Amino acid sequence: MNRILLIGLLLISFSCKHVKQTDDSLYSKHLQRTVKLHILHTPPPSDRSLFNLLILNDGQDMEKLRVKETMDSLYKEGKLLPIVIIGVEAGDRMQEYGVADKPDYLGRGSKAGLYDAFINDELYPYAKKESGVRKFQSFVIAGCSLGGLSAFDIAWNHPDKISKVGVFSGSFWWRDKSSDDSTYSDEKNRIMYSKLKASRKKPGLQYWFYAGAAEEKSDRDKDSIIDVIDDTKDIINLLKKKNVIPADGIVYRELPAGIHDYSSWSMVFPEFLIWAFPAN
Repeated sequence: MNRILLIGLLLISFSCKHVKQTDDSLYSKHLQRTVKLHILHTPPPSDRSLFNLLILNDGQDMEKLRVKETMDSLYKEGKLLPIVIIGVEAGDRMQEYGVADKPDYLGRGSKAGLYDAFINDELYPYAKKESGVRKFQSFVIAGCSLGGLSAFDIAWNHPDKISKVGVFSGSFWWRDKSSDDSTYSDEKNRIMYSKLKASRKKPGLQYWFYAGAAEEKSDRDKDSIIDVIDDTKDIINLLKKKNVIPADGIVYRELPAGIHDYSSWSMVFPEFLIWAFPAN
């Protein structure tokens, strides 16, 4: 979409009370591809610096997550601050998502560092320019499954820009050695866990985690707790141990019947939005 047309649509919507959606694309020098974007925004505030930004991985699935109707309903109820949400369509998600500069044992995630650079160097400046702001009031990133791992890693790498991160069923099992290997260790071979453990950073991030108790049956350590919950709680406990979380800086949400699907993620997405952008 032409940039002037997109800005025009934003200006026209000024007097509207509903959330508006436009689609655009951005060529990424880092990824060497054109990235499709789905942009939602509440009515622009008179002071555009009051706009907040949410970047969503797997933007091609925004309808499954019920982003527009949830955002529209909560904003009408006065529960949300003014927001711009940009859903980023995935390219080769098994290569672009992951942990920057650390592929898994099958070589997946090899472009995670490039995707990180795209978000930081290209998409964030684009979002500011297209929204007419010099600086957003807050910048949040979120994702589901492998997109959640990616969002967490990007937030950890850029706490100077990003203030909050949402992780829905994050793939914190992502590892540099097969769990079938006799020398495999959760402590050493889960890539994100190992990265956090070795890091000396103390970013002032706030975190929102979700895991469903019916997502899988896998239980590596045979403790009768499925891996997605164990892996998520291990990250949370490590963050607490490293003392990098503000007093009210972490939320963990679990659904007893939650499965690894948008049907469950969409149920808790409203809670995440209110937590990330509370109007009160």
